[in-house]
Parts: sequence; C-alpha cells; structure tokens
Amino acid sequence: MAKKVVATLKKADQKGYAKVIKAVRSPKTGAYTFREEIVPVDEVQQAINGK
Repeated sequence: MAKKVVATLKKADQKGYAKVIKAVRSPKTGAYTFREEIVPVDEVQQAINGK
C-alpha cells in the first residue's frame, strides 16, 4: 500500500511529500496504535515532533 501512495504523490513539477508513521500509546489500555500522515518534505521534523 505504501508504494502506491508514494507513487501517486510523486510528480516532477510538485513539491516532494513524505509519509510519516508514528507509534502513539493509548492512555487507557497502554497499547500502541500507528498514525499515518502525508506531509511535505520540509515539514517532516514538525510532524515527528508533534508541533
């Protein structure tokens, strides 16, 4: 699935995009869930830090 998403976002005349996957721990159960975001390459660090 990731290959298809990345392939459809990549175009020669557009900005580069990256798929950020974060593991987030649930406060109720303690289980981890994964959150996926597609962000521009220059905003990857902000997405990872949660800002």
